[in-house]
Amino acid sequence: MADLMAERDGVEAVGTAGATRGRLLNLLRKQGGMNAAMLAAELGLTEMAIRRHMHELERQGSVSIVPQRQPKGRPLHVYELTDAADRHFPRNYHTLAIDLLAELESDPDTMPLINRMFEGRKRKLLERYAPRMEGKTLEERVRELTAIQNGGGYMAEMERGDGDGYMLHEYNCPISDVAGRYDQACRCELSLFRSLLEANVQRTECLAKGGNRCSYAIGKFVPAALLSGE
Repeated sequence: MADLMAERDGVEAVGTAGATRGRLLNLLRKQGGMNAAMLAAELGLTEMAIRRHMHELERQGSVSIVPQRQPKGRPLHVYELTDAADRHFPRNYHTLAIDLLAELESDPDTMPLINRMFEGRKRKLLERYAPRMEGKTLEERVRELTAIQNGGGYMAEMERGDGDGYMLHEYNCPISDVAGRYDQACRCELSLFRSLLEANVQRTECLAKGGNRCSYAIGKFVPAALLSGE
């Protein structure tokens, strides 16, 4: 009750903002475009509180404000979900992908298609991202690859080493379920990085194999473990 009263007064109670925005997203998913008054009535909040939440969701790219023409008067502005809002809802793409790959794997005649599919994916990614590497130094290419991987949800970070080497660390793997079962995913990613960076790239740690992250030594970077002879 205290949390609800705080929100009604326009003062966000600690820990309730995320839950409230989740309920707003669910309402828009189920009912389509809604204005602040409609959302406020559904959740028992003030329109001011609704607008504050929607402003944050709009900033995140999850909702957009769309003018809706009225028979008379000024257009009514409603909130609608954007395509980017899909990330807030459950998705089972990995289950579908594994089921399809398992179906190919179950038949000796179609098993070779698995390698072809992963190679085809690598080829398309290379064609998509290679233009972003043109004319760049190795450091610039590593930075660009880090940005590309972050855009794909890999939570990537770049580390500069001594000399001309670099490390690329990925703390999340959006395809971990697939990669854990099909080594082709990791092999193709390594090959893709080598092609994009035009450099020697070695994987030193892998999430799919029980590591805490996926790490890649790039160029002349020598991991400390190798320097110490471990």
